[in-house]
Amino acid sequence: MKRRCEFHDYRRTGIYHITLVLNDRRTQALGRIVGDLNRDDDDPNGPHVALSAIGLMVQRELRNSISKYYPMVEIQDYVIMPDHVHFIAVVHRDVVSRNGHVMHLGHVIAGFKKGCNRLFWEMTGMERQTDGYVEGEKVPSKACSDRPSLFDSGYVDVMPLQSEQLEQQRQYIRKNPRMRLIRMSSCGGLRIQKGGVDTALTFPALHGYLERECDASQMDNGTWLMLKERLLDEGGKVGCNTYGHRSLLQKRLLPVVCHRKDKSLFGRQKQRCLQAARDGAVLVSARIAKGEQDIMAAVMAQGSAVIIVLDNGFAEMYHPSEEKMQACLEGRLLFATPWHYRYHRRDEKISVAECKSMNCIVQALCRRRDDWWQYDE
Repeated sequence: MKRRCEFHDYRRTGIYHITLVLNDRRTQALGRIVGDLNRDDDDPNGPHVALSAIGLMVQRELRNSISKYYPMVEIQDYVIMPDHVHFIAVVHRDVVSRNGHVMHLGHVIAGFKKGCNRLFWEMTGMERQTDGYVEGEKVPSKACSDRPSLFDSGYVDVMPLQSEQLEQQRQYIRKNPRMRLIRMSSCGGLRIQKGGVDTALTFPALHGYLERECDASQMDNGTWLMLKERLLDEGGKVGCNTYGHRSLLQKRLLPVVCHRKDKSLFGRQKQRCLQAARDGAVLVSARIAKGEQDIMAAVMAQGSAVIIVLDNGFAEMYHPSEEKMQACLEGRLLFATPWHYRYHRRDEKISVAECKSMNCIVQALCRRRDDWWQYDE
Protein backbone atom coordinates (compact mmCIF):
# COMPACT_ATOMS: atom_id res chain seq x y z
CA MET A 1 0.00 0.00 0.00
CA LYS A 2 3.01 2.32 0.27
CA ARG A 3 4.33 1.96 -3.26
CA ARG A 4 4.94 5.22 -5.05
CA CYS A 5 3.77 5.91 -8.59
CA GLU A 6 6.89 5.08 -10.60
CA PHE A 7 6.07 7.56 -13.38
CA HIS A 8 5.30 10.55 -11.17
CA ASP A 9 7.79 13.27 -10.23
CA TYR A 10 7.11 14.02 -6.55
CA ARG A 11 9.14 17.25 -6.77
CA ARG A 12 6.44 18.90 -8.89
CA THR A 13 3.11 20.56 -8.22
CA GLY A 14 0.09 18.38 -7.48
CA ILE A 15 -2.66 17.49 -5.03
CA TYR A 16 -2.16 14.48 -2.78
CA HIS A 17 -4.23 12.60 -0.22
CA ILE A 18 -1.61 11.45 2.31
CA THR A 19 -2.10 8.76 4.95
CA LEU A 20 0.34 8.14 7.80
CA VAL A 21 -0.12 5.31 10.30
CA LEU A 22 1.27 4.88 13.80
CA ASN A 23 4.24 2.62 14.32
CA ASP A 24 2.14 0.74 16.89
CA ARG A 25 -1.50 1.03 15.86
CA ARG A 26 -2.65 -0.95 18.88
CA THR A 27 -1.88 1.97 21.19
CA GLN A 28 -4.49 4.28 19.55
CA ALA A 29 -2.17 6.99 20.88
CA LEU A 30 -3.69 9.95 19.05
CA GLY A 31 -7.16 9.86 20.63
CA ARG A 32 -10.46 8.02 20.74
CA ILE A 33 -13.66 8.03 18.69
CA VAL A 34 -16.66 9.56 20.48
CA GLY A 35 -20.01 11.10 19.55
CA ASP A 36 -23.54 10.25 18.49
CA LEU A 37 -24.16 8.60 15.11
CA ASN A 38 -27.57 10.28 14.99
CA ARG A 39 -25.91 13.72 14.91
CA ASP A 40 -24.43 15.41 11.84
CA ASP A 41 -20.69 15.35 11.28
CA ASP A 42 -20.40 19.11 11.87
CA ASP A 43 -22.34 18.88 15.15
CA PRO A 44 -20.01 19.12 18.20
CA ASN A 45 -21.76 16.04 19.58
CA GLY A 46 -21.56 14.13 16.27
CA PRO A 47 -18.90 11.49 15.53
CA HIS A 48 -15.43 12.94 16.10
CA VAL A 49 -12.03 12.18 17.59
CA ALA A 50 -11.29 13.32 21.13
CA LEU A 51 -7.58 13.96 20.66
CA SER A 52 -5.03 12.95 23.26
CA ALA A 53 -2.10 15.20 24.16
CA ILE A 54 -0.05 13.41 21.49
CA GLY A 55 -2.88 13.82 18.98
CA LEU A 56 -3.09 17.55 19.71
CA MET A 57 0.69 17.80 19.20
CA VAL A 58 0.42 16.08 15.81
CA GLN A 59 -2.41 18.43 14.85
CA ARG A 60 -0.33 21.51 15.74
CA GLU A 61 2.64 20.19 13.76
CA LEU A 62 0.44 19.41 10.77
CA ARG A 63 -1.11 22.87 10.79
CA ASN A 64 2.10 24.83 11.35
CA SER A 65 5.41 23.07 10.74
CA ILE A 66 5.04 21.93 7.12
CA SER A 67 4.05 25.36 5.80
CA LYS A 68 6.78 26.97 7.94
CA TYR A 69 9.58 25.04 6.26
CA TYR A 70 7.85 24.46 2.91
CA PRO A 71 5.52 27.43 2.19
CA MET A 72 4.70 26.00 -1.24
CA VAL A 73 2.91 23.08 0.46
CA GLU A 74 -0.60 23.81 1.78
CA ILE A 75 -2.39 21.43 4.14
CA GLN A 76 -6.13 21.50 3.54
CA ASP A 77 -8.66 18.89 4.78
CA TYR A 78 -7.28 16.58 7.47
CA VAL A 79 -8.35 14.26 10.23
CA ILE A 80 -6.31 12.89 13.14
CA MET A 81 -7.65 9.40 13.83
CA PRO A 82 -6.65 7.32 16.90
CA ASP A 83 -4.10 5.29 14.93
CA HIS A 84 -3.53 7.16 11.65
CA VAL A 85 -3.66 10.57 9.97
CA HIS A 86 -5.25 11.65 6.67
CA PHE A 87 -4.64 15.01 5.02
CA ILE A 88 -4.83 16.75 1.64
CA ALA A 89 -1.50 18.34 0.67
CA VAL A 90 -1.54 20.86 -2.19
CA VAL A 91 1.90 21.50 -3.68
CA HIS A 92 1.55 24.88 -5.39
CA ARG A 93 5.02 24.99 -6.94
CA ASP A 94 8.17 22.89 -7.11
CA VAL A 95 9.37 21.77 -3.69
CA VAL A 96 12.52 23.64 -2.65
CA SER A 97 13.96 23.97 0.84
CA ARG A 98 14.74 27.37 2.41
CA ASN A 99 18.43 26.92 1.57
CA GLY A 100 17.60 26.27 -2.10
CA HIS A 101 17.87 22.48 -2.22
CA VAL A 102 15.45 20.74 -4.61
CA MET A 103 13.29 18.40 -2.50
CA HIS A 104 10.33 16.10 -3.06
CA LEU A 105 7.18 15.19 -1.18
CA GLY A 106 8.94 12.38 0.70
CA HIS A 107 11.36 14.89 2.25
CA VAL A 108 8.45 17.07 3.38
CA ILE A 109 6.66 14.18 5.06
CA ALA A 110 9.88 12.79 6.58
CA GLY A 111 10.61 16.21 8.07
CA PHE A 112 7.11 16.42 9.52
CA LYS A 113 7.48 12.97 11.08
CA LYS A 114 10.90 13.85 12.48
CA GLY A 115 9.46 16.94 14.16
CA CYS A 116 6.62 14.84 15.61
CA ASN A 117 9.13 12.26 16.84
CA ARG A 118 11.17 14.81 18.77
CA LEU A 119 8.08 16.19 20.50
CA PHE A 120 6.75 12.65 21.09
CA TRP A 121 10.02 11.62 22.73
CA GLU A 122 9.95 14.71 24.91
CA MET A 123 6.34 14.12 25.97
CA THR A 124 7.08 10.50 26.85
CA GLY A 125 10.37 11.27 28.59
CA MET A 126 12.61 9.70 25.93
CA GLU A 127 14.42 12.83 24.77
CA ARG A 128 14.70 16.53 25.53
CA GLN A 129 13.05 18.82 23.05
CA THR A 130 15.07 20.27 20.16
CA ASP A 131 13.33 22.82 17.99
CA GLY A 132 12.52 22.12 14.38
CA TYR A 133 14.31 19.79 12.01
CA VAL A 134 17.32 20.17 9.75
CA GLU A 135 16.44 20.99 6.15
CA GLY A 136 18.15 18.91 3.50
CA GLU A 137 19.20 16.28 6.03
CA LYS A 138 18.46 12.68 5.04
CA VAL A 139 15.80 11.71 7.56
CA PRO A 140 15.34 8.00 8.30
CA SER A 141 11.77 6.69 8.09
CA LYS A 142 12.12 5.01 11.48
CA ALA A 143 13.84 6.10 14.65
CA CYS A 144 16.78 4.21 16.08
CA SER A 145 15.88 1.04 17.96
CA ASP A 146 16.13 2.56 21.46
CA ARG A 147 13.63 5.34 20.64
CA PRO A 148 10.51 4.12 18.84
CA SER A 149 9.15 6.28 16.07
CA LEU A 150 5.64 7.64 16.46
CA PHE A 151 4.76 6.89 12.83
CA ASP A 152 5.48 3.84 10.69
CA SER A 153 7.90 4.23 7.80
CA GLY A 154 6.69 5.54 4.46
CA TYR A 155 3.26 6.87 3.58
CA VAL A 156 0.27 6.11 1.36
CA ASP A 157 -0.65 8.65 -1.29
CA VAL A 158 -3.60 9.08 -3.62
CA MET A 159 -3.27 11.59 -6.45
CA PRO A 160 -6.72 12.89 -7.50
CA LEU A 161 -6.66 13.70 -11.19
CA GLN A 162 -10.09 15.28 -11.56
CA SER A 163 -12.19 17.57 -9.38
CA GLU A 164 -14.78 14.87 -8.61
CA GLN A 165 -12.04 12.52 -7.44
CA LEU A 166 -10.65 15.23 -5.17
CA GLU A 167 -14.08 15.82 -3.66
CA GLN A 168 -14.43 12.09 -3.01
CA GLN A 169 -11.13 12.16 -1.12
CA ARG A 170 -12.25 15.16 0.91
CA GLN A 171 -15.51 13.43 1.83
CA TYR A 172 -13.60 10.29 2.79
CA ILE A 173 -11.45 12.32 5.20
CA ARG A 174 -14.42 14.16 6.72
CA LYS A 175 -16.42 10.98 7.25
CA ASN A 176 -13.58 8.91 8.73
CA PRO A 177 -14.69 9.31 12.38
CA ARG A 178 -18.28 8.37 11.48
CA MET A 179 -17.15 5.30 9.54
CA ARG A 180 -14.98 4.16 12.43
CA LEU A 181 -17.82 4.68 14.92
CA ILE A 182 -20.19 2.69 12.69
CA ARG A 183 -17.71 -0.20 12.57
CA MET A 184 -17.22 -0.02 16.32
CA SER A 185 -21.00 -0.09 16.86
CA SER A 186 -21.69 -3.02 14.52
CA CYS A 187 -22.12 -6.59 15.73
CA GLY A 188 -19.43 -8.20 13.60
CA GLY A 189 -20.88 -7.38 10.20
CA LEU A 190 -18.25 -4.76 9.41
CA ARG A 191 -15.07 -6.73 9.65
CA ILE A 192 -13.05 -9.07 7.47
CA GLN A 193 -13.73 -12.73 8.20
CA LYS A 194 -11.14 -15.16 6.89
CA GLY A 195 -11.94 -18.57 5.44
CA GLY A 196 -14.80 -20.85 6.37
CA VAL A 197 -16.79 -20.40 3.13
CA ASP A 198 -17.43 -23.72 1.39
CA THR A 199 -17.31 -23.18 -2.37
CA ALA A 200 -17.06 -26.97 -2.98
CA LEU A 201 -14.77 -26.03 -5.89
CA THR A 202 -11.59 -28.11 -6.05
CA PHE A 203 -8.52 -26.83 -7.86
CA PRO A 204 -8.60 -29.66 -10.45
CA ALA A 205 -12.24 -28.79 -11.19
CA LEU A 206 -11.38 -25.12 -11.63
CA HIS A 207 -8.41 -26.04 -13.84
CA GLY A 208 -10.64 -28.17 -16.05
CA TYR A 209 -13.22 -25.38 -16.30
CA LEU A 210 -10.57 -22.88 -17.42
CA GLU A 211 -9.17 -25.26 -20.02
CA ARG A 212 -12.65 -25.59 -21.51
CA GLU A 213 -13.55 -21.90 -21.33
CA CYS A 214 -10.25 -20.24 -22.33
CA ASP A 215 -8.28 -20.20 -25.56
CA ALA A 216 -4.76 -21.58 -25.54
CA SER A 217 -3.38 -18.03 -25.59
CA GLN A 218 -5.41 -17.16 -22.48
CA MET A 219 -4.64 -20.21 -20.39
CA ASP A 220 -1.37 -22.13 -20.20
CA ASN A 221 0.50 -23.87 -17.41
CA GLY A 222 2.25 -20.67 -16.29
CA THR A 223 -1.05 -18.80 -16.10
CA TRP A 224 -2.59 -21.62 -14.06
CA LEU A 225 0.28 -21.71 -11.58
CA MET A 226 0.03 -17.94 -11.11
CA LEU A 227 -3.73 -18.16 -10.50
CA LYS A 228 -3.37 -21.07 -8.10
CA GLU A 229 -0.78 -19.17 -6.08
CA ARG A 230 -3.10 -16.16 -5.77
CA LEU A 231 -6.23 -18.12 -4.84
CA LEU A 232 -7.10 -18.96 -1.24
CA ASP A 233 -6.65 -22.67 -0.57
CA GLU A 234 -8.78 -24.39 2.06
CA GLY A 235 -7.95 -28.07 2.10
CA GLY A 236 -7.67 -28.35 -1.68
CA LYS A 237 -10.76 -26.25 -2.36
CA VAL A 238 -10.98 -22.58 -3.32
CA GLY A 239 -11.68 -20.58 -0.17
CA CYS A 240 -13.15 -17.12 0.38
CA ASN A 241 -12.72 -14.27 2.81
CA THR A 242 -15.74 -12.03 3.40
CA TYR A 243 -16.79 -8.58 4.63
CA GLY A 244 -20.36 -8.24 5.85
CA HIS A 245 -22.92 -10.60 7.38
CA ARG A 246 -22.39 -14.17 6.21
CA SER A 247 -26.04 -15.00 6.83
CA LEU A 248 -26.60 -14.12 3.16
CA LEU A 249 -24.69 -17.28 2.20
CA GLN A 250 -27.51 -19.34 3.73
CA LYS A 251 -30.13 -17.88 1.39
CA ARG A 252 -31.13 -19.10 -2.07
CA LEU A 253 -28.20 -17.95 -4.21
CA LEU A 254 -28.38 -17.25 -7.95
CA PRO A 255 -25.37 -16.41 -10.15
CA VAL A 256 -25.36 -13.34 -12.41
CA VAL A 257 -23.01 -13.80 -15.38
CA CYS A 258 -23.58 -12.05 -18.71
CA HIS A 259 -22.23 -13.69 -21.88
CA ARG A 260 -21.80 -12.05 -25.27
CA LYS A 261 -23.77 -14.85 -26.93
CA ASP A 262 -26.80 -13.90 -24.81
CA LYS A 263 -26.60 -10.16 -25.51
CA SER A 264 -29.92 -10.13 -27.40
CA LEU A 265 -31.61 -11.74 -24.38
CA PHE A 266 -30.24 -9.28 -21.81
CA GLY A 267 -33.64 -7.69 -21.14
CA ARG A 268 -35.10 -11.08 -20.19
CA GLN A 269 -32.09 -11.92 -18.03
CA LYS A 270 -32.36 -8.64 -16.15
CA GLN A 271 -36.09 -9.01 -15.53
CA ARG A 272 -35.69 -12.59 -14.30
CA CYS A 273 -32.93 -11.49 -11.95
CA LEU A 274 -34.94 -8.60 -10.55
CA GLN A 275 -37.98 -10.80 -9.99
CA ALA A 276 -35.94 -13.54 -8.36
CA ALA A 277 -34.45 -10.95 -5.99
CA ARG A 278 -37.92 -9.63 -5.13
CA ASP A 279 -38.91 -13.22 -4.36
CA GLY A 280 -36.10 -13.46 -1.80
CA ALA A 281 -33.13 -14.86 -3.74
CA VAL A 282 -29.66 -13.36 -3.21
CA LEU A 283 -27.88 -12.60 -6.48
CA VAL A 284 -24.15 -13.28 -6.68
CA SER A 285 -21.81 -11.71 -9.24
CA ALA A 286 -18.24 -10.61 -9.88
CA ARG A 287 -19.63 -7.57 -11.73
CA ILE A 288 -17.09 -7.86 -14.54
CA ALA A 289 -19.26 -7.27 -17.62
CA LYS A 290 -21.26 -4.06 -18.01
CA GLY A 291 -24.49 -6.06 -18.03
CA GLU A 292 -23.59 -7.66 -14.70
CA GLN A 293 -22.92 -4.23 -13.22
CA ASP A 294 -26.26 -2.97 -14.54
CA ILE A 295 -28.22 -5.89 -13.08
CA MET A 296 -26.54 -5.79 -9.67
CA ALA A 297 -27.02 -2.01 -9.40
CA ALA A 298 -30.72 -2.39 -10.23
CA VAL A 299 -31.12 -5.19 -7.69
CA MET A 300 -29.51 -3.08 -4.97
CA ALA A 301 -31.60 -0.06 -5.97
CA GLN A 302 -34.79 -2.03 -5.30
CA GLY A 303 -33.49 -2.91 -1.82
CA SER A 304 -32.70 -6.57 -2.44
CA ALA A 305 -29.63 -8.37 -1.11
CA VAL A 306 -26.55 -9.23 -3.18
CA ILE A 307 -23.14 -10.85 -2.83
CA ILE A 308 -20.29 -9.24 -4.78
CA VAL A 309 -17.19 -11.31 -5.56
CA LEU A 310 -14.14 -9.02 -5.66
CA ASP A 311 -11.22 -9.30 -8.07
CA ASN A 312 -8.60 -8.78 -5.34
CA GLY A 313 -8.11 -9.76 -1.74
CA PHE A 314 -8.90 -7.46 1.17
CA ALA A 315 -6.18 -5.01 2.11
CA GLU A 316 -5.34 -4.84 5.80
CA MET A 317 -7.45 -1.71 6.29
CA TYR A 318 -10.32 -2.46 3.89
CA HIS A 319 -13.18 0.06 4.04
CA PRO A 320 -16.00 0.25 1.47
CA SER A 321 -17.93 3.47 0.88
CA GLU A 322 -20.42 4.73 3.45
CA GLU A 323 -23.35 3.58 1.30
CA LYS A 324 -21.95 0.06 0.90
CA MET A 325 -20.94 -0.12 4.54
CA GLN A 326 -24.52 0.72 5.52
CA ALA A 327 -25.82 -1.99 3.16
CA CYS A 328 -23.44 -4.49 4.80
CA LEU A 329 -24.65 -3.40 8.23
CA GLU A 330 -28.28 -3.90 7.17
CA GLY A 331 -27.55 -7.38 5.81
CA ARG A 332 -28.18 -6.42 2.16
CA LEU A 333 -24.59 -6.77 0.94
CA LEU A 334 -21.74 -9.20 1.41
CA PHE A 335 -18.32 -8.89 -0.20
CA ALA A 336 -16.47 -12.13 -0.88
CA THR A 337 -13.03 -12.67 -2.37
CA PRO A 338 -11.19 -15.88 -3.31
CA TRP A 339 -7.87 -14.02 -3.69
CA HIS A 340 -4.90 -13.09 -1.56
CA TYR A 341 -4.38 -9.33 -1.58
CA ARG A 342 -1.81 -7.96 -4.00
CA TYR A 343 -0.93 -4.45 -5.13
CA HIS A 344 -2.59 -3.41 -8.40
CA ARG A 345 -1.34 -0.61 -10.57
CA ARG A 346 -4.09 1.76 -11.68
CA ASP A 347 -3.65 0.79 -15.34
CA GLU A 348 -3.44 -2.96 -14.71
CA LYS A 349 -6.21 -4.97 -16.36
CA ILE A 350 -7.74 -8.22 -15.18
CA SER A 351 -6.89 -11.23 -17.35
CA VAL A 352 -9.41 -13.45 -19.14
CA ALA A 353 -8.34 -16.40 -16.96
CA GLU A 354 -9.00 -14.36 -13.81
CA CYS A 355 -12.44 -13.32 -15.11
CA LYS A 356 -13.35 -16.91 -15.97
CA SER A 357 -12.10 -18.09 -12.57
CA MET A 358 -14.34 -15.62 -10.78
CA ASN A 359 -17.38 -16.59 -12.86
CA CYS A 360 -16.71 -20.23 -12.01
CA ILE A 361 -16.43 -19.38 -8.31
CA VAL A 362 -19.69 -17.41 -8.48
CA GLN A 363 -21.46 -20.51 -9.82
CA ALA A 364 -19.75 -22.71 -7.22
CA LEU A 365 -20.97 -20.49 -4.38
CA CYS A 366 -24.51 -20.70 -5.76
CA ARG A 367 -24.33 -24.42 -6.62
CA ARG A 368 -26.04 -23.45 -9.89
CA ARG A 369 -25.15 -22.84 -13.52
CA ASP A 370 -25.25 -19.25 -14.73
CA ASP A 371 -27.95 -19.96 -17.36
CA TRP A 372 -30.68 -20.60 -14.75
CA TRP A 373 -32.62 -17.51 -15.93
CA GLN A 374 -33.29 -19.09 -19.33
CA TYR A 375 -35.51 -21.80 -17.88
CA ASP A 376 -38.87 -21.74 -16.14
CA GLU A 377 -38.88 -23.19 -12.64
